[in-house]
Amino acid sequence: MKGNTFKAKDKNKAKDSSSGSIFSRLDKRIGGNAQDAGLPVKYLPYVLFLVAMGIFYIGNSHYADKTTRKIDKLHQEVEDLRADYTTLKSEYMFASKQSEVAKKVKKLGLKESEKPPFKIVVEKGEY
Repeated sequence: MKGNTFKAKDKNKAKDSSSGSIFSRLDKRIGGNAQDAGLPVKYLPYVLFLVAMGIFYIGNSHYADKTTRKIDKLHQEVEDLRADYTTLKSEYMFASKQSEVAKKVKKLGLKESEKPPFKIVVEKGEY
């Protein structure tokens, strides 16, 4: 009976550089011992730049969401004000009709003139 043996590696198999996860590719690029020795100082500006860009991106999306909500709220307020304006305008148009004005001034003791209006003509020398 034969004991356990290691599997022989296939040397003819071509490795695709795009295979593997992003972290394995990053590990190959930085070096295998990056976790042991820490991140090299030369990569620190790039990492800080990426962190700053990430924070800016998150802040910008929060600002865009807040602005969108504010715009929606203002659109709703404009619609409400437009409806109020239309209602008030129709009420004022109805109240300014001649028959409605006559009803309101009748309570004050005023009555509608039965004579039509006439033009007052002033001669040149009179004034």
